[in-house]
Amino acid sequence: MFTQFKKPAVLFFMLAVLLVCAACGANNTGTAATDTSTSSPSAAVVESASPQASEAPAPTETVDLTISAAASLTDALQEIKQAYEAANPSITLNFNFGASGALQQQIEQGAPADLFLSASSKNLKALVEGGFIAEDQQKKLLANELVIVTGVDSKVKVAAIADLSQDTLGKIAIGIPESVPAGNYAMEALTNAKLWDSLQSKLVQAKDVRQVLQYVETGNVDAGFVYRTDALTSDKVTIAATVDPATYTPIVYPIGIVKETKHQSEAKAFYAYLQTADAMNVFIKYGFSAAQ
Repeated sequence: MFTQFKKPAVLFFMLAVLLVCAACGANNTGTAATDTSTSSPSAAVVESASPQASEAPAPTETVDLTISAAASLTDALQEIKQAYEAANPSITLNFNFGASGALQQQIEQGAPADLFLSASSKNLKALVEGGFIAEDQQKKLLANELVIVTGVDSKVKVAAIADLSQDTLGKIAIGIPESVPAGNYAMEALTNAKLWDSLQSKLVQAKDVRQVLQYVETGNVDAGFVYRTDALTSDKVTIAATVDPATYTPIVYPIGIVKETKHQSEAKAFYAYLQTADAMNVFIKYGFSAAQ
């Protein structure tokens, strides 16, 4: 009787234990599920905080333009440089001033240049013919005049080119005719006045028109041939005579974009700017006139 009662009791006890275990398992599963769902937002936050946001835009790249220009343009172009760079902060203008013939040779030999501003049509034409400047990317920009200057305190009187032959006048400075346009114009004028041969012993050749001006300023020579624009920059010389324009080739300053430039759009923009009224007013201020 007792044995029969004990077996059902044991079975009942085992069943109760199984029910309790099942209940505990369910609770653990729910907790795990709850933990999993709770941890997902944290993972999302970490992911969104990872450094995958787009970087700040890089600053605008500065472009350096190199302009090979006749020495006689120095003062005007330096003033234009200030105005242009102020309006275009990403552009830096670097000028290589010198004799137009020497600058032409530099470009032909591969020297870096984006634009060429010559004091002679001959030098720019040579670069067009040589394939260094495109025909449709060059034009006449400015005009100038040839004058004879003497020191401001000079006792020598020069009213016309013929006066250069007087015995009381010593040395006369001109630019090297083969490379300095002003020197070539002076040679033409002296040849037409039939003075070129007779004045050879008096002539002193300079590397560019600014050196001619310096020779006169320092009294190393009594007179010199320079552009009117150069004479106006100095208070140490006076314009003694204006050379007859009919005796030399018209002085024209052409400008062109060098084909090998790596900054085509920026070079075109400055090329266009030099033809604006703002730029032309600066050139006129320094004695130039617009080319016809």
